[in-house]
Amino acid sequence: MTVHFTRIKKWLIVLALASASLNCFAKDDITFANFRDIRDLNPHLYSGEMWAQNMLYESLVHYNEDGSFSPWLAESWTITNEGKTYTFKLRQDVTFSDGAKFDAHSAKLNWDAVLSNKDRHTWLEMVRLITDIKALDDYTLQVNLSEPYYPFLIEIAVTRPMRFISPNAMKNGETKNGVNSYIGTGPYVLNEHKKDQYAIFTANPTYWGNKPQLKTVTMKVIADNQSRLMALEKGEIDLIYGKNMVDADSFERFSKMNKFQTLMSKPVSSRIVLMNTTRPALSDVNVRQAIEHIINKNDISEGIFNHSEAPADTLMATNIPYANIGLKPYQYNTKLAQQLLDKAGWTKPNGQQYRQKDGKPFEITLYYDSNTASQKTIAQYMQDEFEQVGLKLNIHGEEEQGYRDRQKAGDFDMVFDISWGTPYDPQSFLSGMKLPVYGDYMAQQGLKEKPQIDASISKALISTDEQERQALYRYVLETLHKQAVYIPLTYERNRAIAIKSLKGIEFAPSQFDIPFEKMHF
Repeated sequence: MTVHFTRIKKWLIVLALASASLNCFAKDDITFANFRDIRDLNPHLYSGEMWAQNMLYESLVHYNEDGSFSPWLAESWTITNEGKTYTFKLRQDVTFSDGAKFDAHSAKLNWDAVLSNKDRHTWLEMVRLITDIKALDDYTLQVNLSEPYYPFLIEIAVTRPMRFISPNAMKNGETKNGVNSYIGTGPYVLNEHKKDQYAIFTANPTYWGNKPQLKTVTMKVIADNQSRLMALEKGEIDLIYGKNMVDADSFERFSKMNKFQTLMSKPVSSRIVLMNTTRPALSDVNVRQAIEHIINKNDISEGIFNHSEAPADTLMATNIPYANIGLKPYQYNTKLAQQLLDKAGWTKPNGQQYRQKDGKPFEITLYYDSNTASQKTIAQYMQDEFEQVGLKLNIHGEEEQGYRDRQKAGDFDMVFDISWGTPYDPQSFLSGMKLPVYGDYMAQQGLKEKPQIDASISKALISTDEQERQALYRYVLETLHKQAVYIPLTYERNRAIAIKSLKGIEFAPSQFDIPFEKMHF
């Protein structure tokens, strides 16, 4: 018996040593693919990848999945002066990754830098309403507003532009003309970057919070959808993450492979097409409503997304705050569409392929982002549907920047777009409609109701009366729906495909973030 127990003890020792050895070499790095470079990670501007900015920079408060807020760089806060004064008590154990102290003075310097570039942030109503920012002492920050503003905590919680960069990284206390380096208080630091090839993030050794288990996160730029999937199958990357990073058929194929896991979020935003009401062919609401009736959203949901994205009845899903207002969806009905086109004067002469008005054939162009595979597929489908009722639809793909510039300039007939999802919908998405920073503003210029739409949005944002706010949002959403400015297609969902051993993969409240700090092997 003694010999027997001795052998067992020896084996236990061997197993313990083997386990310890394995733990010493446990995988603590991850490689994932992105379709483009990280670009400019200045947190006060909008050119960089938001998931990367979220790794480096932090906010005063967390926006939680249930819509509540929890402390982050601020330990607590109070709201006084009828909702016009916010006072934050800051943590006292936080430093930027270059050793600079995070306190009320560095926080004020950051937000002053944002305010000094107001013209760039016109979509953000909060920036217009802030009257002053004060460091009451080393760890007390006070913000005063000219009006109460109910989305204030939401808009300081999101990834940009109200996060904090080291004062040492600023240029003469400013960030509007660029920064010297990307230094934040977050769980990761940018260690190495080769433009359009890769970026390497490493765990911040001086991080004040819970240290991430992944010590290194490497991003490889792989622009092509199929090349990303091949890299995952070959073991060159561990993770693909994002709404438009993998098509529905490939997602389903990987879900049946033992080596991989597939995850999908709940609906996060609306996939939409924007119609420019200033264009002659689209200036008549009858034409726009006709187009609404020729798009079979069930076909798109089933044929392109394998039912993973539900058909969208309205611009915003009914689970979005203030959006559950009983709007009647536009049903697929080509007979009704043709009646509306006839009513608008677009008739089809005998022997002609396309409808005409005043001797000119109907012809418009739909623009799409060539980096988003599903947009091209939907555009081709829509082209066929238009053809069935005698309308000519050209489709044109562009690289993202050119496509975004076209939107902002209003140089389009129709263009793909998305709502911004939580926590931005409805307030930030609607606020962005009031100024020429996105395609929405230009697309709505043909509406006689445009001034009242903008005024209603502005009033809703500062209203302290919940019933009044609901009524104002109802007017805006009802008007845009009846005027058929937007074609809602599907409600988008975030997706991830990863190797089986990667744990802790989650979807953040914002569709633009990737919570690497929660992942581990």
